[in-house]
Amino acid sequence: MDQQYLSAFGEILLYIVGGIVFVLVTFLVSRFVRPHRPNPEKLSTYESGEEPITAAWTQFNIRFYIVALIFLLFEVEIVFLFPWATIFANEELIRETNGAWGWFSLVEMIIFIVVLALGLAYAWVNGHLDWIKPDPNPTEVKSVVPRELYDAINEKYKRK
Repeated sequence: MDQQYLSAFGEILLYIVGGIVFVLVTFLVSRFVRPHRPNPEKLSTYESGEEPITAAWTQFNIRFYIVALIFLLFEVEIVFLFPWATIFANEELIRETNGAWGWFSLVEMIIFIVVLALGLAYAWVNGHLDWIKPDPNPTEVKSVVPRELYDAINEKYKRK
């Protein structure tokens, strides 16, 4: 009796089809099982526990994006330190090269960190990390209470 086996590509195709079927069946079952009771509270925009005040399409200060990009850049570069530590800490290579491998890896990482520090210094010197603090102007409110009473209360509780 001649048996036929799946090729490696057939096995991969079988796993892909099985994964797709599993995901689709899971989504279909969850759609039938979950309750569906939308209301205005559930459909409202939610961001960090704060109620939205204006439309979402407002302009932000570009410094938010610059700081976020610098953060991501340094986070990705830090991820390179973990493989470096495992690869260059190979004791066999260090023994075979009489310690030259260890010194090479140390110098290489120092150069890497110096380049990162220069990038951070460049961003700092050019003011990309400076944050402009707003100077709030108090709003003038029409009130039946005279302004002098407010000023007297503010002077009484003024921090020293």
